[in-house]
Amino acid sequence: MTLEGLAGNVITKGMLSLIENNKARPSIESLTHIAEQLEVDVTVLLGAIPPYHFGEVLEEVETLFNVEFDQKTNEYKKIISIIEPLLDKLNQGYESARLLEIMSRCLYHEGKDGWRETSDKAAQLYDQMNLCPRRAEIALFRSMVRFTEHNYSNSLEILLHERAEIESKYAYIDPMTHVDLDFHEAILHFAVGDFKSATKIMESAMDYSKEHRIFYRIDDLYRVAAGHALMFNNDEKRVFYLKKLKQYGEFADDKNSLIFCDLLNIEYLVMNHKYEDAIKEIDSHLKDSNLTEFYEQFFFLEKAKALFGLKQYENVLHLLDKISVPFYLHHPFDLSIFYVADSYKARCYMELGNLDKALVLAELAVKNIDPLPDTHYKDFSFETYELVKKKLRDK
Repeated sequence: MTLEGLAGNVITKGMLSLIENNKARPSIESLTHIAEQLEVDVTVLLGAIPPYHFGEVLEEVETLFNVEFDQKTNEYKKIISIIEPLLDKLNQGYESARLLEIMSRCLYHEGKDGWRETSDKAAQLYDQMNLCPRRAEIALFRSMVRFTEHNYSNSLEILLHERAEIESKYAYIDPMTHVDLDFHEAILHFAVGDFKSATKIMESAMDYSKEHRIFYRIDDLYRVAAGHALMFNNDEKRVFYLKKLKQYGEFADDKNSLIFCDLLNIEYLVMNHKYEDAIKEIDSHLKDSNLTEFYEQFFFLEKAKALFGLKQYENVLHLLDKISVPFYLHHPFDLSIFYVADSYKARCYMELGNLDKALVLAELAVKNIDPLPDTHYKDFSFETYELVKKKLRDK
C-alpha cells in the first residue's frame, strides 16, 4: 500500500510519513482511519507504539560506546544488557535503528551470535528513513569485520556488494559518505594487490573531495598515496603527496599528519643509505614525551634498519626486541612493515654467525609475509631467506 493510498482524504501524506517515522503522534481520529485502511483493530496499532522513551537510553548507550577503544573495560557487555530487554520494541525511528546498530557491534566485539541479524534490522530501518550515511556505516562495518580477519578479498567483495545495494536504493549519496566509501574501497584494492584500481579510486576520491569543497579524509588519502609512492619508488608522487599532507597538517594543526611526513622522509633516508641522517631525525622524535606508542614502534623499526646499515648488529637485535606488531594493525602494507623485522633479525644473526637462529627467523618472516601483496618488504624477506639457506649450504 502506498502512502497516498493509506492516507486517503483524512491524513496528509506528509503527516503520515512523520507518524511512520516516529516523529509525530496520530490523533485518535487519524489512528482510527489508519486502522480501518489496514483492516486491523486500533488496539493493534496502539500496541505497536513503543511506550519507552528511547532518546535517553540512546544518550546513555552512546556515552558508553564512545569510550576510547584502548580504555574500554566492560562497556560492550553493559550496552548489551541495556538494549537487550528493548529489542522487541525497537521497530521504528532513528533511536531504534541506532540502538540496533550499536547492539550489533557490541555483540560482534563480545563474540556473541546474532550481530548480523541485528545489523540487518538496523539497516532496514535506516533504509526506511533514507539515512544513507548511517546505512553506509553499517556497510563499512560489515566489510571491516572480514578485513580484521585478514580475509581481504572477501572484505572487498562485501564492500562492493553493499555499495552497489546502497547506490541502487539511494538517489542521493552525500559527499562525505561518497568519499568514505571511496577511501575504504581504495585501501581494500591495495590490500588485494590491485594497485591500478586502488590508485584510480584514491585519486578520484581526492578530486571529488576538492570539487565538493569538503576535504573529508583528505589527510588519510594523502597518507595512503604517499606511502604507496614510497614503496614503489615513485619519487615524484611521494614528494607531491607529502608536500600536500604537510600543508594540511600545518593548516589543521594535525600533529599526526606532520609526524607521518617525518616518518616517511626517514624511511626514504634509510632506503637511500643515509643512515646517520635518519638516526638523527629518529632520535629527535623519540625524545618527544608526547610521542604515541603507535608511532614509537615505527621509529624504533626505522632506527633498527638504519643501525643494520651501519653494521651494528647487536644494537639492531636489542632494538627489534622492543617491537611487536600492534594488535590494531590489519592492512597488508602495515603488517609487511613489521613482518620484515624478522628478516632483519635473521640477517643480524647470520652476520654474527648463528645460522640456525637466522634460518628460523628468515622462515618465520617468509611464512608471515608470503600471503600479502608484493612489496619491497616481501622481496627483502625472500632474499634474506635464500641468502641464509645459501650460507648454510656453503658452511
